[in-house]
Parts: sequence; C-alpha cells; structure tokens
Amino acid sequence: MRILIVEDDPVLADSLLFSMKRAGHVVGLAENGEEADAILVQESYDLIILDLGLPGMNGFQVLKRLRERGNHVPVLILTAQDALDNRVKGLDLGADDYLTKPFDLPELEARMRALLRRASYKNSNQIQLGPLCFDTAGRRAVVGENVIGLSARETCVLESLILRIGLVVSKEQIRENLHGWDEDVSDNAIEVYVHRLRKKLEDSGIVIRAIRGLGYLMSCSNDA
Repeated sequence: MRILIVEDDPVLADSLLFSMKRAGHVVGLAENGEEADAILVQESYDLIILDLGLPGMNGFQVLKRLRERGNHVPVLILTAQDALDNRVKGLDLGADDYLTKPFDLPELEARMRALLRRASYKNSNQIQLGPLCFDTAGRRAVVGENVIGLSARETCVLESLILRIGLVVSKEQIRENLHGWDEDVSDNAIEVYVHRLRKKLEDSGIVIRAIRGLGYLMSCSNDA
C-alpha cells in the first residue's frame, strides 16, 4: 500500500514512517501543505494521513484542492485540533475519518484498514458481514435472500457501523452520518435506532455490542 504522510512534526513523522515501513507499506512524507499539494498532483496513493495545522497551506486547503481535482483517495485527518467545528469542516470537505492527537498506533492502523476496506466497498457497492449484505448504492440491507425493512435513519446508523467493521463507532460518528436532518439527533435517539437494528438483525447472527463510554461495535457471532 502506498501512503502519503503530511505532517510537520518531525518526531511524529519519523515515528509514523518507521511504523508503516516496518509493516511493509511504501511511504512518502510531505512536511508542509504546498509540498503535499505538489506531490498529489503528480503521484497517486492508496491513503493519505493529513495534519491540519501545517505551515503555509493548511490541511483544509490541501484537502479542498485534492477533492476539487476529482481525487477520491481516502484521507484520514490526524490533528490536535479536536474542536467539533474542525471535525465537521474536515468531513464536509471530503475527509473520510478523523483521529485526534495524542493517539495509539494500533487505533491508527485499525482506522487505516477500515478506510481501505471502505474504498474497496465503493468499487463493488456491496459490503458483506456474515449473512448480512449492505448495498451502499441502493442503501438496502439483505440477509440471505430477505430484504430487511429499515427506516432512513436506521439505514444511516447501519451504514455508520458496517463501514467501520472491526472498529468501535462513537455516537458522534453516527450523529455525523445523520447530519442533514432538520433537528439534532440526541444520544437517546441513537440508542433507540441501535435497539431497533438489533431486533431486526437478531436472527442473522449479527451482533451490535455497546462498548461502555466509547460507542458500538458490529460483528458477526459466527466469526472465529
């Protein structure tokens, strides 16, 4: 996998380069926004890890120019700027995920794997988890040959979970996927939608576990 790290902190950049090269990835480094923008015009990558607080052209500008060129490579924002407005802005500009500093390397690696799975799902439109198949284009869930009747909001919640298989999905991430509804979505409402999903999927072997204080994890009970 080809990864571009856009990070101006030399200590963190060296740590990420070492870890990813050790894992067998081909890794490039850009230390500022202008350098990253120039590299991305000429070269292709499978994943970009992008800091926001870059000297000169910031991460938002790099991301905006990338998407304006029609480049849909997965982008993971990695930054100390954890304010909600920054998260929303980054996602609205086309980021695929958001991780705040400080972070644990295993979580970063898990999020990278999830983004790459998601990118492959976009090509096929089909996400499979055990007997459950979710069509991202038609936004339809099927278990075996049976279509699962879901409301629009239940579908959004299911999409949030199944696009991050193997990761704990926070209520904030689910709320962001529901972004666009007229009213705010409360934590209690999200719990209701998750409960309904559990009921509708209970005979399929699909499990949605609540991870206290963190969020939800979707898995298949038949997984080894």
